[in-house]
Amino acid sequence: MTFDLASYANTMARYNQWINGGLYSAAETLTHEQRRSECGLFFGSIYNTLNHLLVCDLMWLARFKNEPVTVKSLTQELFSDYAELKQAREQTDKDIIAWAQSLTLSPPPERLNYVSLSSATERNVDFAQAIVHFFNHQTHHRGQVTAALSQQGVEFGVTDLIFMPEEN
Repeated sequence: MTFDLASYANTMARYNQWINGGLYSAAETLTHEQRRSECGLFFGSIYNTLNHLLVCDLMWLARFKNEPVTVKSLTQELFSDYAELKQAREQTDKDIIAWAQSLTLSPPPERLNYVSLSSATERNVDFAQAIVHFFNHQTHHRGQVTAALSQQGVEFGVTDLIFMPEEN
């Protein structure tokens, strides 16, 4: 693999889809109450953490595509139903892959201007660094979810990127 921004984004987008599929399937084995119960994560529960990840992925994807950000806060509950959250996650993962693939044809600009949801301030950051942050943020919070699943005795499978199935 050539290590350029487009290759990195494509690999991480595929990883994101693969690992989210496994994590959502694992979390699906829990009851509604178990997914919603406080378990010491930064966003409280497994459900809230999965929701936060979707909120942030939608927010960053809109920024990367220079589209309006529709989410209003980092804790906004997008769906109260797990099946709806899972369906939105699956679609968003497909959208992330399509966006990452577009980087091969049209590299991003050097800078990204946006208004931070957490601080309500204007930001101007290195676009490549924002992409790395985007995927790192996902990995960070998924690590919290896997720990919470493990504490509840749920097997979620291998999460190492190196074990991701090869593309067809």
